[in-house]
Amino acid sequence: MFVKDRFLRERLCGVGVFSVPMNQKVIPAYFDGFNPLEGVELGRFCLHDELAANAESWAIARMHKLLRLALPDVRGVLAYSDPVERIDESGVVTKVGHVGTIYKAVNATYRGRSSVRTLWISPAGISFPDRMLSKVRQEERGARYARLKLAEAGAPGQWMREAGADYVTRLKECGWLRTLRHPGNLAFTWRFDQRSTKRKSNAL
Repeated sequence: MFVKDRFLRERLCGVGVFSVPMNQKVIPAYFDGFNPLEGVELGRFCLHDELAANAESWAIARMHKLLRLALPDVRGVLAYSDPVERIDESGVVTKVGHVGTIYKAVNATYRGRSSVRTLWISPAGISFPDRMLSKVRQEERGARYARLKLAEAGAPGQWMREAGADYVTRLKECGWLRTLRHPGNLAFTWRFDQRSTKRKSNAL
């Protein structure tokens, strides 16, 4: 979303990213009869706080319209909302929880929670999924990026010739990483009328 004020340059004030879910089972699990290619995930959605109160619902509705025109075979969208806040070592909330109020406002259907999982939290309250840490442990593709994110969060550096598994173990044993049991994100879905989408596409 771009905002253009009078006499000023246009500026970016909002972004939404539709993405492929983590595996092929996600879309069929939330949409009966769908194959994996008939659904996408709203992986990222953020707007600047200065926008009007109804900007979120307007932006989501507009993004759905553009998605349907660009990818008419997509019949549904899945979005997750993380209700668990993050707290740093001094007790300050670094990330508030969200319960999907915006999604409900644009007629999303609540579909329950995603899987329970364990997060690893830094002293600053930044969370690291176990999957990210496993890339470092096993020296998999993406390990370099994971180490970069750890460094940006202030993690002690990996020693020369220290194995990835030993490095992650050291971060946990020294207390730099602590566990947070996550009950699962809240899941919301939207289903589209494929026939009306095709009619709109043919009319362009």
